[in-house]
Amino acid sequence: QVQLVESGGGLVQAGGSLRLSCVASGTSFSINTMGWYRQAPGKQRELVALISSGGSTNYADSVKGRFTISRDNAKNTLYLQMNSLKPEDAAVYYCRREPDRNSVGYWGQGTQVTVSS
Repeated sequence: QVQLVESGGGLVQAGGSLRLSCVASGTSFSINTMGWYRQAPGKQRELVALISSGGSTNYADSVKGRFTISRDNAKNTLYLQMNSLKPEDAAVYYCRREPDRNSVGYWGQGTQVTVSS
């Protein structure tokens, strides 16, 4: 059974930093492409960043230069370092195992990020 458990969300002032973590179990984490998504109230869920099994990364334009996605395969853990946070970054952040030809996609339960101005 796949489990993705996010943590690290919270309340931070604009300009501050947070690091989100996502611990995976029940999946071959090291070969999975993983992603971070976010959903603000009244908005669609959007992609924030992706990281491949080989470490290649992609970012939404809105977070480039401020957010960094990384992974520790030894710990089955995905990270999102968020710096220079803005009020518009406030959302529930979700970790996702991306679907591939062998696996369906799978979502974590989300962690709330609140940014005060």
